[in-house]
Amino acid sequence: MPAASLPAATHMGRVDLTVADADRERRFYREVIGLPDERGLVGLHEDPTARAPDPNATGLFHMAILLPTRRDLALSLVRLGRAGWPLSGASDHLVSEALYLSDPEGNGIEIYRDRPREQWPRAGDGVRMDTLPLDLEDVLRELDGDPGDPGAVPAATTVGHVHLKVSDIAASEDFYTRVLGFDVMAHMPSASFVSAGGYHHHLGMNVWHSRGGPMPAPGALGLRSYEVVLPEAGDVEAAREPLSAARGLSRIRRTAHAVREHGEARPA
Repeated sequence: MPAASLPAATHMGRVDLTVADADRERRFYREVIGLPDERGLVGLHEDPTARAPDPNATGLFHMAILLPTRRDLALSLVRLGRAGWPLSGASDHLVSEALYLSDPEGNGIEIYRDRPREQWPRAGDGVRMDTLPLDLEDVLRELDGDPGDPGAVPAATTVGHVHLKVSDIAASEDFYTRVLGFDVMAHMPSASFVSAGGYHHHLGMNVWHSRGGPMPAPGALGLRSYEVVLPEAGDVEAAREPLSAARGLSRIRRTAHAVREHGEARPA
């Protein structure tokens, strides 16, 4: 029996990474991304002996840091430029504007701001997204020529979504919709985007480099867990039974990472 749709107030929480050098990573997230340690959006777990997963393994494609305003996105662009940190991309997705980069250990990061929801183009019951070049000069005009000190990101900054590398789109989409209760917002043969409450996506998944790929070895570098935060304790209880039942299916175990409910680790 399919799960009921998740509450509209569902959102993403902390992303935890296994890293080889926590001090270097911590400096990067504080100084280059602008995330103070106490903000708690990214958890770093050091293991100098951990090895990188296979290139075609499932795992993190990117975690996406959502800023409140377009001006905040411009300040992030200035902060990255002053740090000399290269971008791997900059895109207009119609629903959002985004910068792409990787941390020192190769974990993918998106920094983005949403357009107002009423401006999102619709496609049936979902949304229409695209990947168009982002005009960085136009973004910087938000600062009126005076960026000053970018400082830290605003307190309202959150993890907006997590994008996963999966081995099988159909199996992954089935897990996140039938078992967990997300709604499909956009679907294509090689990628799918699901959310709660009509958001453009809380979770993305693709097989661009991981179709049929293995799970990372236990303790590998990279994604360790992420949080799906539900608004009420009763919502968490309602999710426990289908999640517990799903863990007995090797097909779903293959496509799901650990889900953390209100900070309680639920390894998949």
